[in-house]
Amino acid sequence: MSKHVQLQMEEKPYDQQIEMDHNQTHNDGLVPVGTRTTATGGAGDNEKASTRYANSDTGLVLKEENKKAERKLLIKLDCAILPFAVLLYLSAYLDRGNLANARLQGLQKEVLDNEDKNYSIALSMFFVTYIVFSVPGTLLARQFLPSRSIACGALIWSIAATCQAAAFTKGGLFVCRLFVGIGEAMFGQAMALHLSYWYTKQELAKRVGLFISAGALSGAFGGLISYGVASIKNSKIPQWRILFLIEGCPSVVLAICVFLFMPSRPETSRYLNENERTLLLTKLNAQSNVEASTGIEWGGVRRCLLDWKTYVISLAYSCMNLTLGSVGGFLPTIIKGFGYSNARAQLFTVPPYAVALVFMLLLTSFSDYKQSRGLPVAFVFVLGIVGWAVLLSVPASHITDSQYSARYFACCLIVTAGYTNIPLIISWQAGCTGSQSQRATSLGMLNSVGQCLSLLAAFLFPTKEGPQYKKGATVNIAFQALGLLLVLAMTTYYRWENKRRDKVEGGRPPQGTHLNVVEEYDLAPGFRYVP
Repeated sequence: MSKHVQLQMEEKPYDQQIEMDHNQTHNDGLVPVGTRTTATGGAGDNEKASTRYANSDTGLVLKEENKKAERKLLIKLDCAILPFAVLLYLSAYLDRGNLANARLQGLQKEVLDNEDKNYSIALSMFFVTYIVFSVPGTLLARQFLPSRSIACGALIWSIAATCQAAAFTKGGLFVCRLFVGIGEAMFGQAMALHLSYWYTKQELAKRVGLFISAGALSGAFGGLISYGVASIKNSKIPQWRILFLIEGCPSVVLAICVFLFMPSRPETSRYLNENERTLLLTKLNAQSNVEASTGIEWGGVRRCLLDWKTYVISLAYSCMNLTLGSVGGFLPTIIKGFGYSNARAQLFTVPPYAVALVFMLLLTSFSDYKQSRGLPVAFVFVLGIVGWAVLLSVPASHITDSQYSARYFACCLIVTAGYTNIPLIISWQAGCTGSQSQRATSLGMLNSVGQCLSLLAAFLFPTKEGPQYKKGATVNIAFQALGLLLVLAMTTYYRWENKRRDKVEGGRPPQGTHLNVVEEYDLAPGFRYVP
C-alpha cells in the first residue's frame, strides 16, 4: 500500500502517522477519514480537532467555526494561486494568438511571402511541439515542484514570443513558434494539475474556469492592443513587430515572479501555517487527493495510456479545439469579412470574448454545484453547432443589418464554444482519474491527442474562400457534432458504471473514506466517476 498523508487521533511524528495509516488501511479496508482529527490540538483536544461533531450546541458551534475556517482558507488560496494562473494564461494566449492580429498588420506580406500557406504553417508549428511535449511537460510538474516547471515553461515561451519581433524570414518565425509550443506544453495542463493539488472536486471546475477565462480575456485584450498598435503612425518599426514586443516582454518578468513567489504544493508550501495546512490536507484526504511521495509513479502513467476512456475524452477535447484553433487563428479575418477595416476588425473581436468569459464562469460554477460535467459539455457543443451553422447559411457579402446581426451573434457563439468547454473537460478528466500520476498523464493526453485537430484549423480558412469560408464552417460543424455524440456517450457510460459499482459494492462508501487510488487508480473500490 502506498503511503498517504493521514491525520491521526494522537500527535505522533510524521513518519509514525503514515505507518499507522498504512497498517490500519491494510487491515481494515476502507477507512473513513472524516472521523479522524485534524491534529490542530493536543491529545486532550480531540473534540475540537474532529471534522465530525455530535449534534449538540457545542458541536454545532464547532461545525460553524470549521466552515468559517475553510472559507477563509479558500479565499487565501484563491488570492495566492489564481492571480498567477490567470496572468500566465493571459500571457500564454496573447503570445500564442497574436499571430492572427499581426497578420493584418503586415506580417504575412513582409515575412511570409504574402502566402496563406506560409501563415498556416506558422500557426501549425506551435501545435507540433505543443502536441509532442504535452505529456512530458505535464509529468515534469509531477516529478518536480509545479511552480518551478511551470515558470521554466513560461520563460521559454515568453523569450520565443518576444524573438518573433526580430524575425526577418519565415524560417526564423517558424523556429520561434516551435519554441512557443515547447514552453506552453510545460504550462497549460500542468497548471490544471497544480490546481487539482490544492482544490477538491467540488471547487475545481470553477477555479479552472477562472484560470481559462484569461484565454477569453486575452482575445479581448489582444484585439484592444492590436487596435492601439494600429493607431501608431510614422513608426520606424513595423506595427506587427511592436505588437510582438508589447505582448512578449512582460511575460518574461511574469515567469521570474512565478518562479519566486507562486505556492508549490500544500504539503510543503511556506504560504500556509500549520493549522491551515492541516485543515487543507484533511479536506483533500477526504477525496484521497494527497500522496506522501512525490515523483512519477509509472503504474499510473501506464494505466492512463492503456485506458480507452482517456482517448475518447481527448478526442472530444480535440473536436472542441478545432473551433478554438479556428477562432484563435481566424476570428479577426472572419470579422473583417463583414466589411470592416483591419483596425476595426481587431476592435470588434472584443465583445465575443467578453460574452464567452461571462458564460464560462456561470456554467463552470453550475457544473461544480451539480457535480456534473458531461451534460454542460454537451450543451456547449450544441452552441458551437448553431454558431457555425449560422455562419455557413447566412450570406457574408452584401448583407443586411439583420444578416450582420446574425453573423456577429454566431461569432459570439463559436468563441463561447471554443473556450467554455476547456475548463469543463479538464475538470472532467481530472475528476475521473485516481492517482496524481494518472491525472498528470491524462491531462497531458488532452493536449497530445486533443490538439491534433488544431493543426487542421490552420488550413481551413484560405483567403480565396472568404468571406463565407464554407469549408471551415462545414468541417467545424461536423466535428462539433462528433464531440457532442462522444460526450453524451461518456456521461451515459459513467452514470452506468457508477450504478454498477454501487450494486457490486453494496452502495457508496461513507464520505471521506480513504481509497487505494495510488495502487488501483480509478479501479479502486469506492471510487466513483464524475458524470
